[in-house]
Amino acid sequence: MGFLSRLFGRKRTRTKEGEGQEIGRVEDYFAKVGVVSLRLGGPLEVGDRIRIRGHTTDFSQQVESMQIEHEAVDGARSGAEVGIKVGERCRKGDHIFKLAT
Repeated sequence: MGFLSRLFGRKRTRTKEGEGQEIGRVEDYFAKVGVVSLRLGGPLEVGDRIRIRGHTTDFSQQVESMQIEHEAVDGARSGAEVGIKVGERCRKGDHIFKLAT
């Protein structure tokens, strides 16, 4: 991030081609079980494709398992706090995008 961006707080307004809609950021990653927790910024369902991007992270996968309060769910709305099983290591602050199907 450049000096002026830090000074004026400019945020990226456009997403890159093929990135999809940002639905949240990784709030926590549990390495032993391979689960990320996040607060959704848009709807998400089991079967949707997501992409996780960060400083050292960049992969996409299909959502196979999602939980709210340790209960399995098929989908969740914006604002819900969910846990999603992931296949690779993630880090706090990584961006999560919902890809077009």
